[in-house]
Amino acid sequence: MAEQKMDLMGEAGVSGLQVSGGVPSDQPLKQLKGANAVKVWAEMSRFDPVVGAGLFAIEMLARQVPWRVEPGGDSPEAEELADFVDGCRSDMSHSWTDMLGEVLTYLPFGWEWSEIVYKVRNGTVEGSPGSSSKYADGKIGWRKIVGRAQETRERFDMDDSGGITALVQRDPNKGLVHTIPIEKSLLFRTTTAKGNPEGRSMLERAFTSWYAKKRIQEIEGIGIERDLAGFPVAWVPPQITATDATSADKTRYDTFEKMVTRIRRDEMAGAVMPLAYDKDGNKLYDLTLLTSGGSRQIDTDPVVKRYDQRIAATLLADFILLGTDSGNRALSADKSDMFETAMNTVLDEVAEVFNRHAIPRLLTLNGYGTDECPTLAHGGVERVDLDKLSSYILRLSQAGAPLFPDDQLEGHLREAARLPAIPEGERALRPPPPESKPPVIVVPAAGQEAQPEAEAA
Repeated sequence: MAEQKMDLMGEAGVSGLQVSGGVPSDQPLKQLKGANAVKVWAEMSRFDPVVGAGLFAIEMLARQVPWRVEPGGDSPEAEELADFVDGCRSDMSHSWTDMLGEVLTYLPFGWEWSEIVYKVRNGTVEGSPGSSSKYADGKIGWRKIVGRAQETRERFDMDDSGGITALVQRDPNKGLVHTIPIEKSLLFRTTTAKGNPEGRSMLERAFTSWYAKKRIQEIEGIGIERDLAGFPVAWVPPQITATDATSADKTRYDTFEKMVTRIRRDEMAGAVMPLAYDKDGNKLYDLTLLTSGGSRQIDTDPVVKRYDQRIAATLLADFILLGTDSGNRALSADKSDMFETAMNTVLDEVAEVFNRHAIPRLLTLNGYGTDECPTLAHGGVERVDLDKLSSYILRLSQAGAPLFPDDQLEGHLREAARLPAIPEGERALRPPPPESKPPVIVVPAAGQEAQPEAEAA
């Protein structure tokens, strides 16, 4: 029997992702399949106060984080490449923070597709300010990195191995179909499980709580309105409700049905009733309001709060609810720390996409190698407790650690306290830090404690 050779370079299996017409279809809930999911995530993000507050906190924290481009080596060429990439980052037609706000929509939607538009850096271009540049070196830079709305997704083009080759989107205004190749795009996803181009929305685990809360609030609103306005009841002749009623009687029935379902306590309140009596002098038509006991049997407030807590917990943003009830504010610091840790991970994912795709492509277009490819990095999201930091610095100083003058340390402390940076002109004027000398310990005699030897004056 001939031995079958194994293809080590090819793929023998598949990811298992279910795709229908270029759209992932392995979502178990029908409410979240296909285009329905985009509508649900948009509604939750825009109209739910807890979801909106969590996403707002994420975006505002991300916007205030400093970003930098770090060299990929110690050579002058590596420094030059880092300066070039950083210059391209600040030379786009939009701000970095605006682009970041667009990218972060991948969290509620699970994915975000950004198209990279390039330009030749030829200085000011008359009639085309978007193509203008601060530089006139003829190099290729980023003109803009712009998001393509999730609701415009027609389908994803994928190869035989499940790799994503393009986004096909439909213009909502003109109905035209556009194909954006992956080679000039950046795809941000919360997860790459099964190679799913749509990732997984961070709101997915909150959907059932959100849906239940939404229904309870709708019922609660109707109940409050009925408590205030009363429950309308129309009394009509029995023949118009009969199954064999004439078309005229059915029309009368429809009129009264609409009347009782549309009664509201507002400036348009009122009803026009026919004045008709039977042979015994009784009214043929009547409209009454049945009043309730004035209180609900079920208090919905704790139920809604429970769902709010679950929604916030899925966003790791339940600290925003502390203080709204009898919650312990002492938990705020711990919960905030967890949220900030998650935020740092989110920004790491954004930087990773740029470092793996955007920056190497930019260097290749300009004829550079990628051996010393610079990388994008960000500052920390976490807040610095200045009291703890100052106490730590004080203890170091009391222990004899030589701390100042030190431009790097002082720069870090200034940044932590959000103070102005050290002026460049002052750096060269500062004396070098003194050499530290370890304390000399004098061996004590019996019954005496060890004391550092006093230094000579």
